[in-house]
Amino acid sequence: MKKFLLLLLAALTIAVLAACTAGEDAGQEPADDPETEETDEDSEGTETADGEKVLKLNNSEEPTSFDPSIGFDSVSWDPLNNLMEGLTRLDEDHVAKEGAAESWDVSDDGLTYTFHIREDANWSNGDPLVAEDFVYAWKHMLDPETASPAAFLAYTVEGGEAYNSGEGSVDDVNVTAVDEKTLEVVLEAPTGYFLDLLTNPAFFPINHQVAQENPDWHTEADSFVANGPFMLESWDHDSEMVFARNEEYWDAGSVNLDKIHWAMVNDSNTSYQMFQSGDLDTSAIPPELSDELIDGDNVFIGDRGGLEFFRFNVTEEPFQNKKIRQAFSYAINRDDIAEYVVKNGVEPAYGYINPGFTGPTGDDFREANGELVGFDPEKAQSLLEEGMEEEGYDELPSIALSYNTSDLNKSVAETLQDMFTEHLGVEVSLENQEWNVFAEAQQNLELQLSRSSFINDYNDPVNFLESFITDSYMNRTGFSSEEYDELIANGKSEVDEEKRWEYLYEAEQMLADEMVATPIRYYNNVVLHADGVTGILRHPVGYFDLKYADKN
Repeated sequence: MKKFLLLLLAALTIAVLAACTAGEDAGQEPADDPETEETDEDSEGTETADGEKVLKLNNSEEPTSFDPSIGFDSVSWDPLNNLMEGLTRLDEDHVAKEGAAESWDVSDDGLTYTFHIREDANWSNGDPLVAEDFVYAWKHMLDPETASPAAFLAYTVEGGEAYNSGEGSVDDVNVTAVDEKTLEVVLEAPTGYFLDLLTNPAFFPINHQVAQENPDWHTEADSFVANGPFMLESWDHDSEMVFARNEEYWDAGSVNLDKIHWAMVNDSNTSYQMFQSGDLDTSAIPPELSDELIDGDNVFIGDRGGLEFFRFNVTEEPFQNKKIRQAFSYAINRDDIAEYVVKNGVEPAYGYINPGFTGPTGDDFREANGELVGFDPEKAQSLLEEGMEEEGYDELPSIALSYNTSDLNKSVAETLQDMFTEHLGVEVSLENQEWNVFAEAQQNLELQLSRSSFINDYNDPVNFLESFITDSYMNRTGFSSEEYDELIANGKSEVDEEKRWEYLYEAEQMLADEMVATPIRYYNNVVLHADGVTGILRHPVGYFDLKYADKN
């Protein structure tokens, strides 16, 4: 989605199934392994023999794609956010500030944004970064032929949804290169979070001249062009990547590292062993070592916007029945999963929107909307019996719980399997698949009950909730409701912020009642650092940023 599996410290800190909308989405992460990174060090452990500063990190898996329109998950986001830069970039306070754009103007009605691109902003091959690079990239994202999982994010742009849905033309997309360094964007409706939205890698530019000459420019290091702090020096697919400082970057003087070495190790125990041996500079903490390591001096603990959850496929038996879906949800002891399985200080999720979103009245969304799901074995058993009676079941059809491969995902799945047996008397089989296979099967509604994660794409509660509108790429449940769709539409366009949040409260309540997805736990950032590693930005909602990272 629409992504909760891997902002690097997200995806690196936990590779999850995103959104997209963050897809997993919108935010979604493929696995659930944390962040790790790698460097060739001298005898003092700070630099290579030739004096280069090299940070060693772990991306857990091969990026899905370095086409910004396609790589809509954290195994792609975290590297992309350091290779490229959008009009805005999150600063050290996690606020959207000037990036490739040095300034912008907003019309009085909030519909027209005029961005002024930096004169000294260039591509790594020396080409100037121009407004047409953004026009090309955004229209490429919205092109139905591209099949971008992030396209829904650009529905804020006038004409974007019509073009992407096949009901309009590319000429209707109201984004214009006024001149070489001036970009004008007209929105469908005032969108208070638009500048935050533009920090998402889906809105990064594409060098239109390079892409027109070579549509596969993003697939290999020797053809890739970057406009961010680093450039792609080498890429051994499914094995490792090396980034080098991009001397053409407008703010190259602020970049401390010479290189970043990325491993691709999708196992938290292996990555921790590599950290211990000096082959990685950061690492997640394996759950079984949490109690031993969590209070160490070299541990970073921070907020991270996202959710681990499981989707019910409402088009397949037995989950076409709402009471059966609710029964499975009430059978889950989320406190035990957080404390004894995932560990590392994560919080159990009794709603879909993670804490940290402050509303117009100063209230936190999660506190204001309360706990919407819970653990109640007796209620679970009663709902199961009622649902089976409604469907005429003497016994439930066979049920398979699916998850994308990782050691932590396996542990959570096995725990759920035990809970369903203990509290419902239902035997559930487990099946795991590698990320790409799993994601395609989930998207095609081939899985009954499947793991998901969502990592927020931008800083607004509607980001997760819009995942479940009819026909959304992020839906992946078969759920469709005109009432829910209307709540989300109002929750995006309502100008009165208090009213807008009321629509979002109601939408989350409806999602919990329909129980098309059951929340498990919220994400956080828990990362081990090697001595001397500083300056890594881990945004609660946003992307792993190495612009200011250093090794001393």
